[in-house]
Amino acid sequence: QVQLVESGGGLVQAGGSLRLSCAASGRIFSISSMGWFRQAPGKEREFVAGINWSGGSTRYADSVKGRFTISRDNAKNTVYLQMNSLKPEDTAVYYCAASRWTNLYTSPWDNWGQGTQVTVSS
Repeated sequence: QVQLVESGGGLVQAGGSLRLSCAASGRIFSISSMGWFRQAPGKEREFVAGINWSGGSTRYADSVKGRFTISRDNAKNTVYLQMNSLKPEDTAVYYCAASRWTNLYTSPWDNWGQGTQVTVSS
């Protein structure tokens, strides 16, 4: 089993920045990809960004391209989401996820964190 713990959420004004962190523990060797998802009130959970653990390939949702950057620190078993130029519509609970697979488009996500709230005020 893989445990994921997110941190870094909070309240920020529109145009501001936040960096989310997700620390992984447990069966680290089983992780091939990690990603970030978000769920706003009344909406379905949506994919935000993903990264391969070894090669570093990334994928982003169109809504965050150019504003968000996903990165990883293999030595710390941690993935980050740097969020710049934040908009009120980015307000959501952000979840970290891990997958045993490398395809960032079709792979199922096996493990989830508890989520961290990001609120962007206008």
